[in-house]
Amino acid sequence: MQRPWYAHYDPGVPHEVEYPEVPVWHLLKESAERYGDLVALDFLGHRLTYRALWESVQRFAHALQATGLEPGERVAIMLPNSPQFVIAFYGTLLAGGVVVNTNPMYTPRELAYQLQDSGAQTLVILDLLWPRYAEIQNEHPLKTAITTGIQDYLPFPKNLLFPLKARREKRWVHLPQYPWRHDLKTLLKRHAPTPTPVPTDPDDLALLQYTGGTTGRPKGAMLTHRNLVANVHQILAWAPQLERGREVILCVLPFFHVYGMTVGMNYGIALGAKLVLLPRFEVKEVVEALEKHKVTLFPGVPTLYVAVNNFPGIEQRKVDTLKVCNSGAAPLPVEVLEEFEKRTGAKIAEGYGLTEASPVTHSNPVHGTRKKGSIGVPLPSVDAQVLGPDGQPLPPGQIGELAVKGPNIMKGYWNRPEETQQALKNGWLLTGDMARMDEDGYFYIVDRKKDLIIAGGYNIYPREVEEVLYAHPAVKEAAVIGVPDPYRGETVKAYVVLKDEYRGKITQADLEQHCRAHLAAYKVPKQWAFKTELPKTAVGKILRRALREAEAAEEEQAT
Repeated sequence: MQRPWYAHYDPGVPHEVEYPEVPVWHLLKESAERYGDLVALDFLGHRLTYRALWESVQRFAHALQATGLEPGERVAIMLPNSPQFVIAFYGTLLAGGVVVNTNPMYTPRELAYQLQDSGAQTLVILDLLWPRYAEIQNEHPLKTAITTGIQDYLPFPKNLLFPLKARREKRWVHLPQYPWRHDLKTLLKRHAPTPTPVPTDPDDLALLQYTGGTTGRPKGAMLTHRNLVANVHQILAWAPQLERGREVILCVLPFFHVYGMTVGMNYGIALGAKLVLLPRFEVKEVVEALEKHKVTLFPGVPTLYVAVNNFPGIEQRKVDTLKVCNSGAAPLPVEVLEEFEKRTGAKIAEGYGLTEASPVTHSNPVHGTRKKGSIGVPLPSVDAQVLGPDGQPLPPGQIGELAVKGPNIMKGYWNRPEETQQALKNGWLLTGDMARMDEDGYFYIVDRKKDLIIAGGYNIYPREVEEVLYAHPAVKEAAVIGVPDPYRGETVKAYVVLKDEYRGKITQADLEQHCRAHLAAYKVPKQWAFKTELPKTAVGKILRRALREAEAAEEEQAT
């Protein structure tokens, strides 16, 4: 096949990438050997060197093995960006386990589904989140729970003040004493950094990264050690001008999300960079961290860049150390890109990826031709094409489904052979996104084949929200779509038809409260429309497309 994009690679970027056939934890081991005395993690002022981090990872792996973890067992990690996340992630893989990234914003219902579907019997969880698990404990008993607190890795005196603050805010949680619940810091002290070596094949499963689709029920993308290591080396090859052991990367994108995990954590560690960890997004903290730590790499999403653009006095901040900013997870509006670059002097390389690809497949060149509105060109060792309805490649300029191929493409969906067969065809991953390619090999996403909503970089699946709405006794019909939002890119709008006996009695606030009890906050509808009926096909299927078209027409009239 022809690959016109090669002509637009930056100097020094290879067409194919060579990557070692090693387990993911080897990325950290190698950096610890090369950069042992350099700071690996800076967490709100607490610093861990690469040597100390690798030692903690080995202790954690030993501790897991002591609890009886067998190779291939799944370990759910429900933590914000913190040293504990990094230790648990690499320690699980070193012990021979499989990581199940679990969103700390999940409700008990969502956590229960993921534990059940993945079969995870070990959970590493933030102490403040324990009540979420306690609510489903009887239905989903664990073999091992490992708890940790934010204060465990805060510098003095923040480590003493945090519990006081949590108590004052009535967020402090008194953890129950169970023989199967362990404190992370105690485990690390108790176990030597001498785990039992576990033979690991590059094609062994490393991660279950949950994603969704038109079915609404999240499914676990099976990402192997090869997938994750290859994608890190593809990104390393994309910016050869970066200096190993010299860069500073701001990690505010959550590690439980595949983008933050690969482009922030794994890539940063392979680069020997200092990872500045922020456990949550607060624009003031982001701007201050960019300046204070002289950040050189900033992976973000459009929502982040919008917030920075609107931060008072951003033009006066010293952020001229920034070398590369990445944008992914959602389309980046051209005006947001231009405004950010004007205000900060930095450059944004917009790219594209998806969970099933570990995730990065495309990016605009860092120094070469950036085409605004384009996701750029395929990374080294990635092939991409646009397919017509018959599955055949289309010529430049024509719109079809984007398909990608490479060493970073998943093994399949966990326990979903039929959905795996639909997504993977002869080694090609069908992305479900409609795209076109221009004559230069730059790709443009023009529409979504799926009904996926991406709000602030988070994936939201309409059917999951609709199922929660339908569970309310007053709801007769419900449909959920994504609508444009200047801050989040898209936001969730719910169309609801109430049962006759509830009309005038149930309010928007009632339904919001119901949703908040069963959905993570970012999935709760932000806009509502109460209708007497919803558009349907001849067989009674609700037409989301018609709702989107009506929404677009209303917006056009308003402008």
